[in-house]
Amino acid sequence: MPVRTLLAAVTLLAVPAAAPQPAHASPNDLMIVTRDESLQRAIQFAYVQPFTAVTGTPVQQVIWDGGIDTLRTQAKATENQWDLVMVDADELSAGCGEGLFEKLDWSAIGGKDHYVQQAVSDCGVGAVVSTTVLAWDKDKLSAAPSWPDFWDVAKYPGKRGLRKGVRGNLEFALMADGVAPADVYKTLSTSDGVERAFRKLDQLKPYIEWWSTEAEAAHLLASRDVLMTSAPSSQIATMAEHEHKNFGLQFTGSLFELESWAIMKGSPSARMAMQFLYFTGMPAVELRLLQHSGDGGLAKGLNDGLAPDLAAVSPSAPANVAAGLRIDAGFWHDNLPKLRQRFDAWQGH
Repeated sequence: MPVRTLLAAVTLLAVPAAAPQPAHASPNDLMIVTRDESLQRAIQFAYVQPFTAVTGTPVQQVIWDGGIDTLRTQAKATENQWDLVMVDADELSAGCGEGLFEKLDWSAIGGKDHYVQQAVSDCGVGAVVSTTVLAWDKDKLSAAPSWPDFWDVAKYPGKRGLRKGVRGNLEFALMADGVAPADVYKTLSTSDGVERAFRKLDQLKPYIEWWSTEAEAAHLLASRDVLMTSAPSSQIATMAEHEHKNFGLQFTGSLFELESWAIMKGSPSARMAMQFLYFTGMPAVELRLLQHSGDGGLAKGLNDGLAPDLAAVSPSAPANVAAGLRIDAGFWHDNLPKLRQRFDAWQGH
């Protein structure tokens, strides 16, 4: 498909989105794999519908829960093969090292200079920045709180929302205890640092309302069950915009990670996957995703000239990235099993 034809797709971006298709791909379909239903719907609206309108290529979407073992199994599949999959940093590194992904032809997707530096690797191109922020009800609290404020239930009475899981909560606990973001993983790499994080969680435990899904995090705030909560920035920003909720997002001390697109090794639709990546890497197309779902893309220029209200909630806006801490995928690869076991035992008592 000529580049000028794909560029013409931008003129179709106002066309209403079709619903995601069931995951039974024909040999000519492009099968892409994402993380959750809300992101799947957003990608259908922002990316899939206009791409299919221009290329005529049907795109099927499926959802996965992540994990290198799933990628290994899929690499051996002979039916309903995945073409393009959204992976985190650990999955990207492991999958590329094991030869589960194709090496990208960067000249076919706009070149490495088209993207911010963190989005570029041998087997992956940045898809979205996923950020967990401190969110709060601005009707009850006008000033932006910090993680120490989150823990201060005497000064700011009310319940607090946290994700039911160890990843992220230890980092927030240490920041609440005065550890600088730059020192969080150095501190967590010691047994004393882990003890410090759990002692801090002990202080807050009676006031915690646990959430498991992105929608639950937003619901806790919308229902006023909590005064503040950790939450995906995209979910809070979308609810604030679409349901006119007076929510605040604090990016200082947030945690973020990059999700990348990777093409499965031996994909029968690898060429079309490259065209999809070229198309979705256009700043105008990524802007559509940001406006619809609050998910921030990684093409250079996306955040240039945004309206102040949109720039304030864009996860990939330079100011918001600089204010946060990137999740250390290597740390969690090495420590997740033992820390998860301890957290689950702690949370259950």
